[in-house]
Amino acid sequence: QVYLAESGGGLVQAGGSLSLSCAASGRTFSIEAMGWFRQAPGKDREFVASISWNGGGEYFAGSVKDRFSISGDNAKNTVYLQMNSLKPEDTANYYCAAGRRGGTDWWKYDYWGQGTQVTVSS
Repeated sequence: QVYLAESGGGLVQAGGSLSLSCAASGRTFSIEAMGWFRQAPGKDREFVASISWNGGGEYFAGSVKDRFSISGDNAKNTVYLQMNSLKPEDTANYYCAAGRRGGTDWWKYDYWGQGTQVTVSS
């Protein structure tokens, strides 16, 4: 089993920045990729960004590209999401995900965190 713990959410004004982090523990040797998804009330879960440990690269949703960046520390099994120029529409519960496969599809991830709330006020 793998356990994911997110941190760093909060309330920020539009145009501001927040940084999220996610630390994996447990059977982390099975992790090849980590990513972030988000879900706003009444909406489906949507992909935000992902990073692969095996050189598979980074992916971003079009809505966050050029505003968000993702980085990770393979040795520490930790992934970070730096969010800049935040907009009210970025308000959502942000979930960390990890698994053998990465990419933009939620069903490719095996493990999920509990989520951390990000609220952007206008």
